[in-house]
Amino acid sequence: MAATATYSYLRPSGIAPDDGRLTLQTSGGPAAHPRFFTGFVTAPEAAAVGLLAVAEVARTRYFQPLAPASLDPVVTGGLDRLRFESFSGCCGVYARLDVLPAGLDGDIVEHGTTNVDVNAPLRQALARVGNADPMHLAVGPDDLTVTTWDGPVVEKKVPLPSRWLRGFAEAQVITSGFDPRAEIDAREATQFLRRLPGGSDRSTLWVVPAGRSLRLTSRPVPGAVCLPGAGRLAALRPFLRFATALRIYGPPVGPGSGPVASTWELCSPAMRLTLTLSPEPHRGFSGEGAVLAALSGDDVADDADLVSALLSWDPTIDVDALATGAGLTAERVRAALAQLGTAGRVGFDVAEAGYFHRVLPYDAAAAERLNPRLVAARALVDGGAVTVAGDRATVRSGDGSYHVRSTDGRLSCTCRWWARHRGDRGPCKHALAVRIVTAAADVRADGERNEVDA
Repeated sequence: MAATATYSYLRPSGIAPDDGRLTLQTSGGPAAHPRFFTGFVTAPEAAAVGLLAVAEVARTRYFQPLAPASLDPVVTGGLDRLRFESFSGCCGVYARLDVLPAGLDGDIVEHGTTNVDVNAPLRQALARVGNADPMHLAVGPDDLTVTTWDGPVVEKKVPLPSRWLRGFAEAQVITSGFDPRAEIDAREATQFLRRLPGGSDRSTLWVVPAGRSLRLTSRPVPGAVCLPGAGRLAALRPFLRFATALRIYGPPVGPGSGPVASTWELCSPAMRLTLTLSPEPHRGFSGEGAVLAALSGDDVADDADLVSALLSWDPTIDVDALATGAGLTAERVRAALAQLGTAGRVGFDVAEAGYFHRVLPYDAAAAERLNPRLVAARALVDGGAVTVAGDRATVRSGDGSYHVRSTDGRLSCTCRWWARHRGDRGPCKHALAVRIVTAAADVRADGERNEVDA
């Protein structure tokens, strides 16, 4: 499912030939053609290379490559930084460039999120930027009187995939469970990345710390980080000469673990370039199903509305502070953030182990219909197809019945989806339906106990 959006730019993005100023034209956001930032970039060549990397990921399909497509990266102006984000055409790689306070010599004059026009002439101009070249960056048109601008409006129609929206939500839920696993300096990082297989390799490797460097292995061990499709890290290589370190993040694994996602971050004092890889090259983040359990709760939509009203544009979102302000548990706040992530409202920064605020031009009410398994699960519940008896349940679906069992809080099912994925891509629709029914029963039981106590 995809929608086609029309983005209007006052003129193409570009670099002025006289003074080298970079103007990124934007569309949408809280105001027409908003200007989030105006000022100089303290590391111009690094910023140019990082922005090119994010744009290149948006143009690339790493699985079953096709001709490059142009999708405009998303830019968010926060309290003290700019974030540029994109997904690959196959939705299996999430890229983000964080331009940190040390990288900006100017003011964030507006908070918000919009799309940035990174066109072919701009890519060519960015490729010529040197570190000695002064580069002034204006995110948005350089004239505030946009309603009276006499210049031509560039109309640009681009496919706006719902996969990007689902991918943003899945990535923030998945990466919120990551921990730092390894850090090596730029010299070791350069040598390590040069040793990796090329872009056509789709094997799943594992990386373990080995002294000051990293070692590749074919099997997972405690402390290892999954590297699925090593060629998908190619976008990091041009940025290596600006980096001080390579940091790697991932979930806990052990012997017998299957492929999992991982995050690879090149950092410098002024900015960070991050790539997050899906568990396998053929798997896009949009189908991982990590958000489904959080979205299935009856209260999650109301909780999300409450949490949304409390969000600020701080660099990171404090879950505990939100829980206190909303009067909710931290678990319910995280579920609400998953709902907001599906509406494009929040992301997760593994480097700071915190959520950050963004606003994409999507309808929050569409969160559920963007997850077909959740829609199907609610239809099963509404149709009375779920029968629960203790830790077992039967779900009538189509011409058959499926048995769902709870073991230590983990649901398993006899359907083909479960047999194929074993829960690695989220719950099936039958397990989701059982979760919805049992959660509603728990709420009713709590209400009855409260009445008795009163």
